[in-house]
This record gives sequence, structure tokens and C-alpha cells, in this order.
Amino acid sequence: MSDSIGPPTGYHVLLEGRAAGEAISATLQLPLLKYQVPRGSGPVMVLPGFMADDSATWLLRHFLAGIGYRVTGWGQGLNRGPMLRYLAALERRLVQSSDSGETTSLVGWSRGGVMARELARDRPDLVRSVVTLGSPVRGGVRGTRIGPAVSRATGISLEQMARIQADRQRRAIRVPVTAIYSRTDGVVSWQACRDETTPGLVHQEVDCSHLGMVANAEVYRKVAAALARHHG
Repeated sequence: MSDSIGPPTGYHVLLEGRAAGEAISATLQLPLLKYQVPRGSGPVMVLPGFMADDSATWLLRHFLAGIGYRVTGWGQGLNRGPMLRYLAALERRLVQSSDSGETTSLVGWSRGGVMARELARDRPDLVRSVVTLGSPVRGGVRGTRIGPAVSRATGISLEQMARIQADRQRRAIRVPVTAIYSRTDGVVSWQACRDETTPGLVHQEVDCSHLGMVANAEVYRKVAAALARHHG
């Protein structure tokens, strides 16, 4: 995948200020929204973005639980260390869920979506489907406003991260993936969220901020629809 994608413009960064309004609107719509989207069942794990923890995805998890899913957070605290370090612990959690004979769908916000894809890449036997929310899967962190911060937090240079990503992407993801993105995202360039190489991947565009991806009614509708396609 190309690494020539740059970060969002300053104008789009300013638009991140609407995230609070999106969260208020989603909260007010939630009681009715639960009856307007398809219901489902089975396990779903929600993974937070960089420098976020399970508290950041509480509203999204509450919504998904309200439409029938058995929802868990990622349970790893603040998402800030090297990504590959988290994968083994998350895989163990998926193995525990599979003891009942069920595979788990993964919903990942931003960096959490990148991790969800890598879990699916490594263990397609444990993952039913993946939904990414504003996740930089093309060009890596170079296509974001937080690349230097991620590098400092993980101790891995941007060049090293790009090499790791390119190496892993030589193996295709073999489970259904839905990529939700916004052209007005102020943290991750929308071009970085579009994966043109994964077989069968479905792109879904929304109009919202990056911070609002986990608290936006339009996003919730698309997440519910994506999960319903793969949960009986």
C-alpha cells in the first residue's frame, strides 16, 4: 500500500470540535435508534483508539448490547504501547470466547481497528468479522496527525512502523471487513482508511469527526448493519 498519504488539513482538525455535539446527539437518539437498526447476537469486542481505553467506547458498547450482542471491551487499559505487544493478550481473550464454539466480531476505532485487522489476519478461525472506524490502514501513521506521538509512546520510528505494516500486509485478511471513514476526519486522512486490496472489503462513508466515530448515530447505524450481515 502507498505511504504517500499525508495527514488531514488544519481545517479538518478544527472540525474535530463537533465531537461533543455528536455525542450529545447520539445519546439523545439512542432509545429510538435501537429499534431502527437490525438486531443481532453473539460476541463482539470493541477496541479503543490510541491513548484511549474502554471508557471511550462505553456508549458504543452500550448501544451494541442494547441490540442483542454480548459485548466486551478490550480490557488492556490505555492503548499506547507497541501494537504487536497487545495481540497475544487479545488473542487469548478470543480463544476463551471460542470455547463456546462461537467466533467474535471485532469493532475497532482508529488504532483499535488496525489491531482488529491484525487479529483477524493472524487468527481467522477466531474472528467472525471486522469493522474499522477511521482506522489508518493505508500509509500507516504517516496519514494521521498523531504519527510522532505514536512513535514516542511506542519507541518505534515511523519508518519501522511502515516496514512492519508492509510485511504483515503480504498476508491477506480472510474474514469480512467493513471500513467506515469520514472525509472530514481531522485526525486520520480518509484516504488512509480506504483499503483497496483486501478481498471483499466494504467501504462505508459517514460525515463525522474522528473523535466522534464512537459516539455518532450515523456510525452506529452502519456498524449495526455491518454486524448484522455476519451474525445470524
